[in-house]
Amino acid sequence: FSLLPISCVCLVFPALVWLLFPCAVAAQESSLLEGWQDVWFFRFVLNMLGYCTIIIPGYLLITYFRKVNYLETGSGTCYPAIKACVYGSEVKIGHLDDVSFASRSDGDSGSTFKQTIKLLFCAAGLQVSYLTWGVLQERVMTRSYGTSNPEEEGERFQDSQFLVFMNRILALTVAGVWCLMFKQPRHGAPMYKYSFASLSNILSSWCQYEALKYISFPTQVLAKASKVIPVMLMGKLVSRKSYEYWEYFTAMLISFGVSMFLLSSNNDDKPSTATTFSGVIILMGYIVFDSFTSNWQDNLFKHKMSSVQMMFGVNLFSCLFTIGSLLEQGTLYQAVGFMVRHPTFAFHAVLLSICSACGQLFIFYTINQFGAAVFTIIMTLRQAIAILLSCFIYGHAVSFVGSIGVAVVFLALFLRVYARNRMKSSGRSQQSLPQKI
Repeated sequence: FSLLPISCVCLVFPALVWLLFPCAVAAQESSLLEGWQDVWFFRFVLNMLGYCTIIIPGYLLITYFRKVNYLETGSGTCYPAIKACVYGSEVKIGHLDDVSFASRSDGDSGSTFKQTIKLLFCAAGLQVSYLTWGVLQERVMTRSYGTSNPEEEGERFQDSQFLVFMNRILALTVAGVWCLMFKQPRHGAPMYKYSFASLSNILSSWCQYEALKYISFPTQVLAKASKVIPVMLMGKLVSRKSYEYWEYFTAMLISFGVSMFLLSSNNDDKPSTATTFSGVIILMGYIVFDSFTSNWQDNLFKHKMSSVQMMFGVNLFSCLFTIGSLLEQGTLYQAVGFMVRHPTFAFHAVLLSICSACGQLFIFYTINQFGAAVFTIIMTLRQAIAILLSCFIYGHAVSFVGSIGVAVVFLALFLRVYARNRMKSSGRSQQSLPQKI
């Protein structure tokens, strides 16, 4: 029988919890809606309209060049740029590891001590980068600037899109410098194909920042951990992928653990950290957009490219989309003015972007040296530590039932890693038996 309904239940069950328990919707949410510009949905629509002013002309140009067969009839100084953007080299050979990094087989040949030091370096780099990023993210989006007393009312930064732009412009710079310093494979994908992953990546990042205005950081971390559910659902519907029973079982565990945590947070009486229905909707948007990004990037890796080239291409379009939208709305100047008025915010925003860019490089290096399983374990531990760190620094209260829910989620994540490794090991051993005989 089809296992698709099970994945649907895993995705819908936490949302139904919130529909059945309206007390999760904070009464203070109405105070945030003092004007239409304070409504997150209108900000989202404005951002999308800004992106469309770039997407629609780009689509018309690409359609025109393909219609006139510009690849065969075109010439002039713009021909190489147009060919790269519209056609590319159309060479598909699969995902290449970063040629600037040592191959994993070379790393395995080193001594155990060197490998241990290298693993500690990767783990420390990932933990420091993303734990700092998480703490700063919550500080920027949930706390005021311009006051030394937490009880005083200062000025709060509101423009999530500007933070996305800051992250992307620094990541673009880091990826560009890396591509110049180290030899990369000849690029094969049409540049415009990066725009799809770029748009979904922008929207998922915007949702990630915006959600913190309505929900607590621990809730956001758990939502990220549960994104495996829509990824499986999308793979089943779009790519016709088949999954093992243990994958559905762990997805159900994740859904159950998240629901326990959400139900336990109903007693939270702090309006600044209360989980609201708007926050849940925004988080669902984050999960959907992020799931699309990963699936589209997998498709892009069929072309000849390295991970850093992927990072450069996606961030290039992200900068183009966000700077265009910021200029059209006039919010770029407001954000810069906020940075001038509050140097502490400027420092936090720059450090936030540095951590994000460095974290991406550590991701590529860790996966290349030790594989995806080790990377997943490190990042799962990072999520657990991030929840503890947020509760310690910002005073989030987690009930006993909520703590059990968190434990169930991370237990399910570790079970997924363990089961996947067991299947890979058994597959390798079965493939090696005929060679030994």
